[in-house]
Amino acid sequence: MPLHDCPHTFEQLAAEVLPTHMQRMREALANAESMENFCKSGVGIKTLLKNKERHKDFSGCYTLIEGNNPIYVGISRGVIGRLKQHVCGKTHFDASLAFRIAMAKHPDQAVKKLTRSEAMQDTMFGTSFYEAQTYLKTLTAAFIEITNPLELYVFEAYCAIELDTHQWNSFETH
Repeated sequence: MPLHDCPHTFEQLAAEVLPTHMQRMREALANAESMENFCKSGVGIKTLLKNKERHKDFSGCYTLIEGNNPIYVGISRGVIGRLKQHVCGKTHFDASLAFRIAMAKHPDQAVKKLTRSEAMQDTMFGTSFYEAQTYLKTLTAAFIEITNPLELYVFEAYCAIELDTHQWNSFETH
């Protein structure tokens, strides 16, 4: 039985499926939308989905772009909700990229020794976290739907390599 009901062999994924998804992502990159759209006051996920003519959130891959430069590739079972979390989330779980960017601004060992929760309580770090989310709001986002979990997970790494988002993407496990 295929893993995650993926109907493709690895060879098919590598030669056909992933390049096709990448072409779709490149088309989406050409039509990226402002991350500010995901953090408007009073606009929730249901309204965001309605504006995109969707009834429910969807599984897929997204890319965050600064100018014309892709900086981050992520995946989610709920892409629209995840994009909103990046710019509106209040915790290191919700806004993990903002947390990572903020942590990079604190090379001192004092902050590095804190747990993620402790860092979020630190006033100086909190300022950096807020600044990181403000920065993320200046970016644009492109996204595509990918329903099969195996294709989605493999595509995330493929896309990050293809778009060279090494600064903020990491595939280390916790």
